[in-house]
Amino acid sequence: MTPRSIVVTGAAGALGSEVARTLAARGHKVSLLDLPAALPALEALATEVGATSIPIDVAVQSAWESPLEQIELVCGPPFGAALIAGGWDGGVPFHAESDDTVWESMIALNLTTTRRALRALLPGMVARRSGSIVVIGSLAVERPWSSPLASAYNTSKAAVVALAQSVAAEVLVHGVRVNAVLPSTLDTAANRSSMPASDPSKWVSPASAAAVIAFLLSDDARDVSGAAIAVYGRGQA
Repeated sequence: MTPRSIVVTGAAGALGSEVARTLAARGHKVSLLDLPAALPALEALATEVGATSIPIDVAVQSAWESPLEQIELVCGPPFGAALIAGGWDGGVPFHAESDDTVWESMIALNLTTTRRALRALLPGMVARRSGSIVVIGSLAVERPWSSPLASAYNTSKAAVVALAQSVAAEVLVHGVRVNAVLPSTLDTAANRSSMPASDPSKWVSPASAAAVIAFLLSDDARDVSGAAIAVYGRGQA
């Protein structure tokens, strides 16, 4: 496998950190991006896997210029990117929401972060006629009824996948691929704590999801673009 420069947003989180470990173990030069508040965890991960840590709010377009310069200088022009920055909020029926706080938060955390990252990374990839990007959707994209009381989250993730597939059709002629993975519940400490009555053996391990993402970023997936890959674990067949 040819070592490549790959960007991971949301790298300090459970899935982002596992993706970083997987990519680094395969010899890639990984740039870890996350919010400045996550810098201690980001730097610890960078030390662990031998990567570059870059604190950035990826939802702010103007914040990308300096990090891109740093990435190119240290790791080379990005060939790949795993856009994992995002979040979840919910718990109230749509008709009972009293304001737009959750809606605006989910659009910002999930859709805006993806949009800004695509806007920052795609021009260089198109110019180089080479690249692969993976975005993170959700089981709720295809089965929104499986995630009640989370209409804003479900909508934001559906928009992320629609954006990725639209962009994929535009850039494929330039040698750039864009795909999405749709995980069900990830087996993380936070999810185990918030759902103690659930069976985590049916959930998706971060390592399993990371392996799918690494595949989509690799040359083995050179003929795959515009796909939305279900990663549903053992309980959502």
